[in-house]
Amino acid sequence: MESSIRTPDTSSVIVGVDGSGSARSAALWAAGEAVRRGRPLHVVHGTDTDGRALYLSSETVERVRAAGRDLLEDTAKAVTAEYPGLLVTTELSHTDAVTTLHRAGGLHGTIVVGNRGLGGFNPLLLGSVGLKTAAGARTPVIVVRGVDEAEERGAVLAAVRDEDDLVCALYAAREAELRKASLRLLHVWNMIQSAGSVVSMLDDVDGIAGQHVEALNAVTDAVRDEFPDLALQADAQKSVSVAGTLVEASRHADLLVMGGRRAPTTLGLGRNLGRATHSVLHHAHCPVLLIPRVGTDFGSRT
Repeated sequence: MESSIRTPDTSSVIVGVDGSGSARSAALWAAGEAVRRGRPLHVVHGTDTDGRALYLSSETVERVRAAGRDLLEDTAKAVTAEYPGLLVTTELSHTDAVTTLHRAGGLHGTIVVGNRGLGGFNPLLLGSVGLKTAAGARTPVIVVRGVDEAEERGAVLAAVRDEDDLVCALYAAREAELRKASLRLLHVWNMIQSAGSVVSMLDDVDGIAGQHVEALNAVTDAVRDEFPDLALQADAQKSVSVAGTLVEASRHADLLVMGGRRAPTTLGLGRNLGRATHSVLHHAHCPVLLIPRVGTDFGSRT
């Protein structure tokens, strides 16, 4: 590992770059986030030359690393040109990008990635590095999407399922406060899935709806207590697609905050992220901030 200035502060904003346009946009977005938080920005690039050492000549390894140094230097120059007062550090790692980002995130850093890398086929879909980073991180991860679609909306959106999402909602409130934006808490529930069958759904529709509203109200009250001056809206909606409703709502937000729920095992690329989380990361219209959560039933329900 090579560090151009120093190791990053654990509360830094860390962004990964790979030479793609998506990563460059993510770096500039991350710089703005670092300024809002009053934190430095740490830019990292993983060459994976250690992992490919058996297949690469020493000359090729040095060329790859030299290209990485140039990429970091160019990115740092672009960031400081846009944010001249921001402290920017860079790091060239010899390990793979995902390992590099997780390590740089430490215990309290926030990791930022673009929505796709150099190998992406569809600009709507999240690349494998971003997906693996989001799936395995123990610190918050922001996937930068939709930043070129529209002007700032002045709103932060938080997905809330139940009281266990209070930490996520408070994190979203802090982000809204930093942006001088409003906060919308959105609880989306699948009526048929919640009821278990069409028959029971028809028998107890009011009771089911009441349970969901009660869960949202508990979180809303706690957020209001902590952030009394924040413009706050809370909505509960039933839908046949939780992910589809969140994606549509993201059109009107500058940031979507949600819990990064995971299943206890990994069956394939990204499958330890819940279904709704996975879909939102691929299709949201604004950056998505995942607050890590690990549980036994999240993969099947969210």
